[in-house]
Amino acid sequence: MTQTFAIVRVQSAAAGMDVNAFAAATGLHPDMVRRFVALGLVDARTDSAGHIWFSRTEIARVARIQRLRAGLGLNYASIGVVLDLLDRIDALTRM
Repeated sequence: MTQTFAIVRVQSAAAGMDVNAFAAATGLHPDMVRRFVALGLVDARTDSAGHIWFSRTEIARVARIQRLRAGLGLNYASIGVVLDLLDRIDALTRM
């Protein structure tokens, strides 16, 4: 009996998620994801072909952005300030 296996393309963990996969994981439209990157709310890297890639850890950051927007009604500029302050507090508590 011969077994056959389908060939599956696997991206390395270093590659991260592209815009469409990240948008699907966060429930956002890809254009909104690009806007978050342009506003500096979400970290991403660009490869040599110009494609944007995200770390899976950024999914939690988008969830935090959505909670701040829905729960407190903050605009995106205010959310950027709050995220910076939360990151600083987190860094200080780790010391």
